[in-house]
Amino acid sequence: MMNQLQDVPTSVAFERISRLQGELQSGGMDGMLISQNIDLYYFTGSMQTGYAFVPAHGEPVFYVKRSVERAKQETGVTVKELGAFRQFRETLARDYPELFGSGQPLRIAADLDVLPAQTYLKLAELLAGPDGNVKLLDGSASIRKLRMIKSEMEVERIQAAAKAVDEALTESLNDLHEGMSELSWIARIEYELRIRGHIGLMRMRGYNQEIATGMLIAGAAAAMPSYFDGPAGGLGLGAASPQSVSRSLIRRNEPILLDIGCCIDGYIIDQTRTAVIGELPEKLAFAYQTSEAILREAEKRMIPGTVCSALYTHSLEQALSAGLSAHFMGYGADQAKFLGHGIGLEIDEWPVLAKGFDMPLQPGMVIAVEPKFTFPGQGVVGIENSYLITDESPRPLTRTKEELIKLP
Repeated sequence: MMNQLQDVPTSVAFERISRLQGELQSGGMDGMLISQNIDLYYFTGSMQTGYAFVPAHGEPVFYVKRSVERAKQETGVTVKELGAFRQFRETLARDYPELFGSGQPLRIAADLDVLPAQTYLKLAELLAGPDGNVKLLDGSASIRKLRMIKSEMEVERIQAAAKAVDEALTESLNDLHEGMSELSWIARIEYELRIRGHIGLMRMRGYNQEIATGMLIAGAAAAMPSYFDGPAGGLGLGAASPQSVSRSLIRRNEPILLDIGCCIDGYIIDQTRTAVIGELPEKLAFAYQTSEAILREAEKRMIPGTVCSALYTHSLEQALSAGLSAHFMGYGADQAKFLGHGIGLEIDEWPVLAKGFDMPLQPGMVIAVEPKFTFPGQGVVGIENSYLITDESPRPLTRTKEELIKLP
């Protein structure tokens, strides 16, 4: 029986750990040190502060700084108090004498893509010990590959988030009107999402990349570039929040980009729809139709074995054929270089539909595909759906009706 606070079954956590151990063994690693919140949650079911150590062979231990008691209620993995950080090597040597007492050089992997440099330097020095026989190496690719393939439980949680987004957007559209501010309307949508279980944020792995509920941006503001790696930027609420919604008013006959996400029970849905009060300018209407055509072609090709980069290349060819290359996924130096991305516990998971990402699609991947077009001074139009890759055709997880949303 699961504890009330345990939402990742122990059997699931240990199945994931077993797959990670297979990766460690094939890569010649002696163990993995996991530190990032999302990685800790994925492998233990708990997000308490600490380090999980997974040996290539044997039982893992979750060393927790705070809160030990809560971690014990959240995970079926063995939990121990971290104790003094400066004695962490001695703690590991006590619990894993066959590794740290062997005198042999050890290769310990870690999620270095997200580990702060200061923490890495301290850990590397601490674990090396007086004889310097422990090396801390990057194991983040192994983690990201394992997390690409979603279980039925994970897909169900993404579907729950998709349902909440669909219901929240449908309800909120009743209040959209000319002269309403972007900020007012996103607050309306966020209310509807929160009462349906949205945790209030969507996590990203990328350094300095942040996103809340998503981007709701109208007219020219949507085409304002920002630090966020995507085709739309937004004025934001100032230099301290330079993306997404602003206090700008929504006007007639301009595109409204509804790039909305939701996170329920840790898992994210990502979708985009385009709305307009009145009519879109002819060029933007054509661009929107082109985004739908690119999505349809991607759906045909999203089958196991298709190389991710090939999907991106084909979308570039379609944008070129439509005469819209200069506007595809951004404009000028700020064009984003991808067509889609994996989603799950984070919004920027693997795989990525981008140049150089030559990994073939596999059943169990969940991917958000988002062809969009950016027009400086006018706005951004496009569509985004999330799909589960299956043995046959991709299964849409997004529930909101596909069409340009026109309001009188």
